[in-house]
Amino acid sequence: MENRKYIFVMGGVMSGVGKGITTSSIGAILKARGYKVTALKIDPYVNVDAGTMNPTEHGEVFVLNDGDETDQDMGNYERFMDIQLSRENYMTTGRVYESVIHRERNLEYGGKCVEVVPHIPLEVIDRIVKASEKDGSEITLIEIGGTVGEYQNVLFLETIRMMKIKNPDDVLSVLVSYVPMPNKIGEMKTKPTQYAVRTVNSAGVQPEFIIARSEVPMDQKRKEKISMFCNVGEEFVISAPDVDNVYEVLLNFERDNLSETILKKLRLETRTSDLSAWKNLVEKIKATKDSVTIGIVGKYFGTGDFVLSDAYMSVIEAIKHAGYQAGVKTKIDWINSELFEKEPEKTGSLSQYDGVLVPGGFGGRGIEGKIKAIQFCRENKIPFLGICYGMQLAVIEYARNVLGLEDANTTEVNRDTKNPVIDIMPEQKKNLEDGNYGATMRLGAYPAKLEAGTIAATLYKQAEISERHRHRWEVSPQYISKIETAGLVFSGKSPDGKLMEIIELPGEKHPFFVASQFHPEFKSTPLKAHPLFFGFVSAAKKRNQENK
Repeated sequence: MENRKYIFVMGGVMSGVGKGITTSSIGAILKARGYKVTALKIDPYVNVDAGTMNPTEHGEVFVLNDGDETDQDMGNYERFMDIQLSRENYMTTGRVYESVIHRERNLEYGGKCVEVVPHIPLEVIDRIVKASEKDGSEITLIEIGGTVGEYQNVLFLETIRMMKIKNPDDVLSVLVSYVPMPNKIGEMKTKPTQYAVRTVNSAGVQPEFIIARSEVPMDQKRKEKISMFCNVGEEFVISAPDVDNVYEVLLNFERDNLSETILKKLRLETRTSDLSAWKNLVEKIKATKDSVTIGIVGKYFGTGDFVLSDAYMSVIEAIKHAGYQAGVKTKIDWINSELFEKEPEKTGSLSQYDGVLVPGGFGGRGIEGKIKAIQFCRENKIPFLGICYGMQLAVIEYARNVLGLEDANTTEVNRDTKNPVIDIMPEQKKNLEDGNYGATMRLGAYPAKLEAGTIAATLYKQAEISERHRHRWEVSPQYISKIETAGLVFSGKSPDGKLMEIIELPGEKHPFFVASQFHPEFKSTPLKAHPLFFGFVSAAKKRNQENK
């Protein structure tokens, strides 16, 4: 492994404990020490990628530059570490097994009996090392999805054990565990964490660090208890209380000297740390007083009695990033688009918002409600940002209500529409007919040219951009000139001029009405807001101030 260092991050007690933020924060503080870092996510699902997973169960699908459809934590890695990852940085159980079976069929195992152990862990190790080599990283972080103790995690714990035996000084593991504080008891309880560590021990792995997630900072007594019963030194038990902003986590880690302790464990030089940009950001966030309220009109919200905002995690973060840069706090309200289908008159409630966003999605459920919402924002000059499906529906709305094409639609919803202003890409029609839905879209980074003098060109401050896509349908070429003549501007187009990438209404017609076929949220970072989101939130801020 050529002296490269590997840090594994596992989760204990329950899901959603914060492994992704922990992994990202550790990467950020090590990068601030001058080390080249990268990160991998291992998902325990048999799915080959995240593209076919239900977002209300799994969270959003994060798309990389190379088009790989991955887990939302890959977005956290890119945002915190300011790096761009590739398909080598993501694996699932399905992807690993698929590779091993493929190699066996090609006789690459030389006639050996191919077994779950050791060949599956060896394949995982091979993928980890190759990703590390490709990125040229000095330190590679590997997050293991799920929770220790789950059957599907066993092989990944075996991976840690095998790597640790071979190179003990180059591999360490971190357990992120929840330390509950029941209201009626009034003190933190460490027993769940003790059981989690013993579960990991039973797989032959001893965590070197325990990140103790809790509602409030952990006291010394609980640290001592975890240290004694989990076989780690007190300095390796790190308190990780709830914070108002996830970007505070890495600063809290550094208050406990986590990066220095990790580097000493890995026998690496403890270089000077520079977290000034992060400190300035957190101070700015805390000092911000003004706020704007953004309404997100979508449908991937319900999961039982709860709202799963993870379905739009990158959108939420991109809105926050834009708020940081614009100097406002951003409050988000979730609006189910189906409400406007049942009660169209309730679109008037959108007037209370400083801005309205319609995100990406698929299928016909709730789209008429989204179209009504877009129409209200256009006609009442409420700042609007549409993303992917949101742009397509904005084109449909304009075609219906400005061009007078009453049955204008997308063939995704109505294949028999007389005015298919949004239509399937020709090369994808056969895939749909054959039922090949997985990974058949226009995925990943594509270039676009911006029209000089437009809002988009002004925000980007450049003539050509590259953005990430995830869709099959496009604005139909036969309607483009009609739509342009009616006043909607296609301010971003593919270099050959065939694919419409950004639409907008000129500033004299609307304070901010912009939508993109791509997903700008995938390239937003806390230290550098995405231009389209910044323009949107800035317009929302202006509306808020004018209304006051």
